[in-house]
Amino acid sequence: MAKPKAIAKADEIRNSVKAELAYDPGIDATDITVKNMGGAVALNGTVPSYPQYLRAAEATRRVQGVTGVHNHLMVTLPLDSYRDDVQLTTAANNALAQNVTLPKTLEASASDGDVWITGWVSNGTQRNDAEMTIAPLVGVRGVSNDITVTHDTADTADTAERVNEALDRYSWFDDDSAINVEAEDGTITLSGHVTTWSEHDAAIQAAWMGQGVKEVRDQVQVTAGDYW
Repeated sequence: MAKPKAIAKADEIRNSVKAELAYDPGIDATDITVKNMGGAVALNGTVPSYPQYLRAAEATRRVQGVTGVHNHLMVTLPLDSYRDDVQLTTAANNALAQNVTLPKTLEASASDGDVWITGWVSNGTQRNDAEMTIAPLVGVRGVSNDITVTHDTADTADTAERVNEALDRYSWFDDDSAINVEAEDGTITLSGHVTTWSEHDAAIQAAWMGQGVKEVRDQVQVTAGDYW
């Protein structure tokens, strides 16, 4: 008996995700399991580094039909990658200090491979850059980003308009995509829907680049288009 269409599509997405994880040379997919629930994909199991944890989610989002990613992977470091709390704290703070794009207002502390970043920056791009500076360090199992954006809040209407103008400039948004932008007291709320994760990530990045933006609330849904 042939499988129902929905089940067949679910199997196809799961198999495609597994193939993409195996295809990406930057991911050891040996201990990763994939579960698909109507386009929402859950990743379970272990990877040997934090960059692979991030990369596995990125690879999953590349697959057609994926509408959500739940990354439950655990980072299990090999013995030669282990750093104690003092070593990792020192390495993390040195990395932040050496990144010339970041202000000297940030501090990192480590506990059992998890790095916590605090301090303040003037925009969301720097906030993200700080996290990405820490992510590839040997010994990192996870990153908690508690950095505050302290730039003076711009006029609400002006901020929303500038984000909308940025989205209009981008060439990769599908005609079926629709994003709504609301701004209040430095917080940008994005809602609506897009058809790909590339569109979703571009919208979030555009919002963070807005002057005076201190927080971005992501309510954008990624649909599967005509896939289903």
